[in-house]
Amino acid sequence: VQVVESGGGPVQSGDSLTLTCATSGSHYDIQAMGWYRQFPRKQRELVASITFRFEDTNYAESVKGRFTISRESGKNTIHLQMNNLTPEDTAVYYCNVITEIVGGGARGPQYWGQGTQVTVSS
Repeated sequence: VQVVESGGGPVQSGDSLTLTCATSGSHYDIQAMGWYRQFPRKQRELVASITFRFEDTNYAESVKGRFTISRESGKNTIHLQMNNLTPEDTAVYYCNVITEIVGGGARGPQYWGQGTQVTVSS
C-alpha cells in the first residue's frame, strides 16, 4: 500500500499551503483519510479527517476556520488547505488512511505516510 504525501515546505506567517495525500494498492475499502501532525517530543495529534462514504469532516479546535480538508471526487486523494498559518502550525504532518472490509463493516488496517515538514516562520 502506498501513501504519498506532498505539499509541505517553509512558508511565512499568514501564508497558505496545501497538503495532498494519495493512496493506492489496498485491497480494502477506504473508510476515512486524515492528517495528523507531530510537534517535537509530543504525540501525534489529529488535525483533520474526512470519511469517504458521506464526506463527514472533523477538525482540531486549533485549526477550525483556517484549515479545510477535502476529497477529490472518485479518487483516493485528499487535500488539506491551510490558510493563515502561524509558527504554532510548524510540525511534521502525516497522512492517515483507515480502511474497512469491502462492502462495509469491520475495520481493516490503517496506514501512514512518511510525513511532510511544514515550517512557518514569523
